[in-house]
Amino acid sequence: MFISRFRVNTARPGARRLLSSPQAMHAAVMASFPHILPSDSPAPGAPRVLWRLDQRARAEVLLYIVSPDRPDLTHLVEQAGWPAVADPENPGWQTRPYAPLLDRLTTGDHWAFRLTANPVHTIRRKDGEPRKLTAHLTPVHQLGWLLDDERQNRLGFRICEKPAHRRLLPEGTTHHNRPHPGDRYELAVQDTRSLSFGKSRTTDGRRHKPVTVVAVTFEGRLEITDPDALRRTLTQGIGRARAYGCGLLTLAPATRPARRTP
Repeated sequence: MFISRFRVNTARPGARRLLSSPQAMHAAVMASFPHILPSDSPAPGAPRVLWRLDQRARAEVLLYIVSPDRPDLTHLVEQAGWPAVADPENPGWQTRPYAPLLDRLTTGDHWAFRLTANPVHTIRRKDGEPRKLTAHLTPVHQLGWLLDDERQNRLGFRICEKPAHRRLLPEGTTHHNRPHPGDRYELAVQDTRSLSFGKSRTTDGRRHKPVTVVAVTFEGRLEITDPDALRRTLTQGIGRARAYGCGLLTLAPATRPARRTP
């Protein structure tokens, strides 16, 4: 497994085209792997290609890719990077083996994390009507989606709780008479974006209905509960819309919160 980082040159027309279309970005990412055909899909449980865009500032957009094979991002450098300054020692992106981090995962360890996901649930508007998949649109429900105990057990981690003295909302806070996570947890929604794009035409020339994906970026701290499950999570992704920039969880060393002075 490998993890790669590519800085997007937002001033270039090719970059703007890729950033405006998750479908175009997905195609560009998949073109980085000569042995993967466009129609190939990984077997259930197998590592897959995951990607995510992080925008740190207006002109600083980073593309992260986790993949079973080492990618060749030359075409992305030509379309959306800085090809004039690329050379064999500095091709325009960085790729590192992922195994050293995966091998370090240990039960009880704490890590900072970032995740862009597509939190969804099923609803039934009327009795007898089939259930329909729909996105969570409010931060309360988006946080609740990731804090679900069954989901966290399956993913191999639990979200850390804040010590009581760092919480701004009292224990038992509710929202519309339902439990509200408030700031009990080391978890925040940093960004929510609604991505809408058209898919290619069908074989008879008709257009597919536009696809809409609500992409939510979470940041927080987690504690590892099952290292093997977390390794699967890091290499297979979380939730739906993984072809469109959702599902990639990344870890960073967690800094200890400052202690309160008595």
